[in-house]
Amino acid sequence: MMQAPIARRGLMLVLSSPSGAGKTTIARKLREGDPGIEMSISHTTRPVRNGEKDGRDYHFVDRETFTRMRDEGAFLEWAVVFDHFYGTTREPVEAALAAGRDILFDVDWQGAASLCEKAKADVVTVFVLPPTAADLEQRLHERAQDAPEIVRRRMLGASNEIQHWKDYDYVVINHDIDRSVKAVRAILAAERLRRSRLIGLKEFVQNLLAQL
Repeated sequence: MMQAPIARRGLMLVLSSPSGAGKTTIARKLREGDPGIEMSISHTTRPVRNGEKDGRDYHFVDRETFTRMRDEGAFLEWAVVFDHFYGTTREPVEAALAAGRDILFDVDWQGAASLCEKAKADVVTVFVLPPTAADLEQRLHERAQDAPEIVRRRMLGASNEIQHWKDYDYVVINHDIDRSVKAVRAILAAERLRRSRLIGLKEFVQNLLAQL
């Protein structure tokens, strides 16, 4: 007699990197090939970029709204990045994890630290590094969405961001985007099998032993 699949608690997969190192592209490709993971949609006070859509890429709000939500305890984590506020609302994430769904986060080191502080057992962190500083700067210029002075600020901020690499569970050096995506997929596959996430494993083993 075949037993029902073992229930699993969802996980929070956190991708961080200096701006331009490729984490957003990795996140997009990861979701395209894996319907079992969904993107966490953050609230932010920064302006909408070309091609972005409210409710799909971010929930765009003004500072007054963000501050009110923060003070009411609506955010699981929040941070200030380049003078703009970013935050993840608590209720949708907690509901997804309880239902066995995985949530992907594209956040900086502050957001990752906050998530680990509040829900370490549910969090898997991956830091994405560029192969060289010159490669990072080239990617920022090629993106062509930021003014030159913003690119300079992001390069300065990259040094601070990279210094937190040791706080992460895994590190991926993004020499090639396809290889990096495969690496993150392997991490996700392994973490989904972690014993502590398998809710019905103890009962499964007890039933298996009873059949021997």
